[in-house]
Amino acid sequence: MGEVFAGRYELVDPIGRGGAGAVWRAWDRRRRKYVAAKVLLQGDAHMLLRFVREQALRIDHPHVLAPASWAADDDKVLFTMDLVAGGSLAHVIADYGPLPPRFVCALLDQLLSGLAAVHAEGVVHRDIKPANILMEATGTGRPHLRLSDFGISMRKGEPRLTETDFVVGTPGYFAPEQLAGAEPDFPADLFAVGLVALYLLLGRKPDAQALVEQFGAHGTPDTPEGVPAPLWGVISNLLHPDPDSRFRTATGARKALAEAAQLLPAAAFGEEPVVVFDQLGPLPAGFGPQGPEIAATAPPMGFGPPPAAYGPAEPSAAPETNGFHLAPPATTAGSAPAGSATVPAAPPAPRAARSGGIAPPPAKVTAGILTAALLCFAVGVWALTQL
Repeated sequence: MGEVFAGRYELVDPIGRGGAGAVWRAWDRRRRKYVAAKVLLQGDAHMLLRFVREQALRIDHPHVLAPASWAADDDKVLFTMDLVAGGSLAHVIADYGPLPPRFVCALLDQLLSGLAAVHAEGVVHRDIKPANILMEATGTGRPHLRLSDFGISMRKGEPRLTETDFVVGTPGYFAPEQLAGAEPDFPADLFAVGLVALYLLLGRKPDAQALVEQFGAHGTPDTPEGVPAPLWGVISNLLHPDPDSRFRTATGARKALAEAAQLLPAAAFGEEPVVVFDQLGPLPAGFGPQGPEIAATAPPMGFGPPPAAYGPAEPSAAPETNGFHLAPPATTAGSAPAGSATVPAAPPAPRAARSGGIAPPPAKVTAGILTAALLCFAVGVWALTQL
């Protein structure tokens, strides 16, 4: 079985890694379901402040993937979110290359819907890119997109954690005003949406700097090859170098997108459907769809009722099919080895020194106290920035 974190999350297998730490598939013992868990090393206060900022975000929207809970253990902190199995938009492009315009419209509509909910909370995402846009594994059914990774997001008007001339985000998806050091604002997120749209239609990362230069020298660039003219009318507005000339809201861009989608030709006969595959792979041995598998003859551990007593796991919602046939779900092989499990006797607790002293606390308790102190410090600094 996997390592148990804070007595609640059983880490199953790593599914990703970023600059902030590793992402694991984990079993949530309390909620009886698999979740994605981002594990951060408490390397410095700045990383903790990013953690506090992301954990503080609470947006309940079908196309937003915000953190659900957090825990601390020893020198690490962890926060969890829904497990999204279809990979990112980068996986879809790697599988198919340029995507059909109507499929792209469906993705952009969902992205703008989620972004509108984020902006309604006064939050600027600041790092919209294909790797941060995750996909549910819906097979050939209607795609389901989730906007994730709010580690550098911030509310409009709140103090920055970095100097004003330090650009935060992913190179290649910056809006021109970000590069100039302007305060984060919603139109910068919309510029990144325009770059994502081109990425999906062209199958490659667009050259943002070249586009900005074309706007400056010749006005709106000609429609790129492979991009329908009605759709380019929306995307070119999103990519305008002047933020005052872009759509002012994600909702406004979404309405214009809906009008453009009505002008697109119907899908060509025999056009290959886009399949969003499960990118996570099978569960490792010892884990099944209902969680960790325990041998039937294993003796009770003495920590309360067996897992079955907590009731069945929460059912997962079936993906929208929109009239399409869904591929059958893949079965998971592997089970726990049969036979009884032997529980070793617990070692005797350390005694206090005979001279009358008190035995020092275990290292794990000391580390836990340090963890709590660091988190309190991070929350305090973050709170001061709000004054």
